[in-house]
Amino acid sequence: MPPPSAKRSAATPYADLAPDVVIAAVEQAGFRADGRVLALNSYENRVYQVGVEDSTPVVVKFYRPGRWSRAALLEEHAFALELAAAEIPVIAPLVLNGQTLLEHEGYSYAMYPRRGGRWPDLDQHDDRMWMGRFLGRMHRVGAVRPFEHRRALGVDWLAEEPAAYLLDSDWLPDYQIDRYRDVTEALIDRIRAAFEAAGPLRRLRIHGDCHRGNVLWTDSGPHFVDLDDCMTGPAIQDLWMLLAGSREERQGQMRDLLEGYDQFGDFDRVELGLIEPLRALRMIHYAAWLARRWTDPAFPLAFPWFGAPRYWEEHVRQLTEQLEALDEPPLRV
Repeated sequence: MPPPSAKRSAATPYADLAPDVVIAAVEQAGFRADGRVLALNSYENRVYQVGVEDSTPVVVKFYRPGRWSRAALLEEHAFALELAAAEIPVIAPLVLNGQTLLEHEGYSYAMYPRRGGRWPDLDQHDDRMWMGRFLGRMHRVGAVRPFEHRRALGVDWLAEEPAAYLLDSDWLPDYQIDRYRDVTEALIDRIRAAFEAAGPLRRLRIHGDCHRGNVLWTDSGPHFVDLDDCMTGPAIQDLWMLLAGSREERQGQMRDLLEGYDQFGDFDRVELGLIEPLRALRMIHYAAWLARRWTDPAFPLAFPWFGAPRYWEEHVRQLTEQLEALDEPPLRV
């Protein structure tokens, strides 16, 4: 009989991840579950808080089958543990009998301690400096050694492949296909030119998906709850998504972030010219990511607005505006 992972549909990989499977995985890891299972906010993976008898709840994370190799998952865990050992506030996986990556019913999963917090507002100078210090310390550790199994930030998988996927699919309305092709081709050319103009970049181990939703804030400061997209890339990738508002507001926010960052890290200001190219990469990749995941029932529920003709009209309009944004001078810090 083939293992469960061989029978599981790639379109709906979590269809058989019932509460009893979640509880059995937690108990296999050595905890006595009390039957309470609470699904937490996650799309690529499935994450649950599970009650434990006579103790605090734990968090269990089931990785999307086929997304990462075992070596890449272990490298994520090793990076988190390395950061934690340097007293940098990340939620690292629990080491259980010498292991962080476990298997149950064909799923790879990891156990984590429960940690609370709130999304950061970052509307105060001191909070932005604090966040900058946090990232500077993280990147200082990230520069010690390279990843071997995690992917590197690249125009190919963030833009070229996603754009080709959408053009080869039935997602785009006929009247948007040529416009989408033209604007994505122009963006990709401009993005590549921007990276070439920046010259050789210092690449290090980074968080990779550092937006406010992946940061929790407590009275003790910020901490990361998810390193699932950690990668090799330039430092600016972990900074630009924390900015919001007008150009003047973003410029002031970046100044505060770097004031804190420079206490621990060495940020090359030439990377400021990559903010809008990186934003364009994320816009192209995000639309294709939603399309590729649409057969997962969680996605239509969470993103009901996706895929309608009006969505694609707005998406192409935003890409066109982003092409114009690439002409803007870099933020001055």
